[in-house]
Amino acid sequence: MEENVKKKGACKKIFLAGILSENPILALTLGLCPTIIATQSLDNAIGMSVAVLFVLFFSNTIVSLIRKLIPSEIRIPVYIVIIASLVTCVQLLMQAFMPTVAESLGEFLPLITVNCIILGRAEAFAGKNTVGHSMLDALGMSCGFAIACIVIALFREFLGTGGWTLTNPFDSSMSVSFLPLADYKISLMVQAPGGFLWIGIIIGLFKLMLEKIEKRQLQKQMKLAPNK
Repeated sequence: MEENVKKKGACKKIFLAGILSENPILALTLGLCPTIIATQSLDNAIGMSVAVLFVLFFSNTIVSLIRKLIPSEIRIPVYIVIIASLVTCVQLLMQAFMPTVAESLGEFLPLITVNCIILGRAEAFAGKNTVGHSMLDALGMSCGFAIACIVIALFREFLGTGGWTLTNPFDSSMSVSFLPLADYKISLMVQAPGGFLWIGIIIGLFKLMLEKIEKRQLQKQMKLAPNK
């Protein structure tokens, strides 16, 4: 029973680390270049998040499965070949079924191959841990990436266009727009400088949130200490 509780606790810790303490964008500040493009709009943010989820999940799984078969001297080239193959699959699928998203992301979609998040997790985690834990790590990191991208995109698109526009990824002719402040839009927000500005603001707020969470945990531990 105690072993099951420990396993569940370990799994929960691995998953939540990607969302909170090791969030790839907000905590580790990895993969910022594609994030700038991906957060120009909600459509781009969702599309990039789906692509990263697919590539990261399957790359972590494959790397973990064959980790003992790969000589340490050539592990990085092998990781890159695996990731590049998965990225090619994602790119072809998006071009076939979500052409609008694929066109918006442009050259940043194939550049997922050398994304620090994907390659970093293969090297730092999947190459040293079990398949199950590697899958959880991929899901947690992907969720953390998606949450960060979507939150940043919400602010950038609203300020840059005066609202939000969501396009059906399978039919570009179908879209829903909500632009109440279109006359007061700040175009800078959907450009690179606006991206860096909002990423910095969101990272700052995220750090403050983590500090408050840590303080509360310390206070709880101090209260419980005399009772032990």
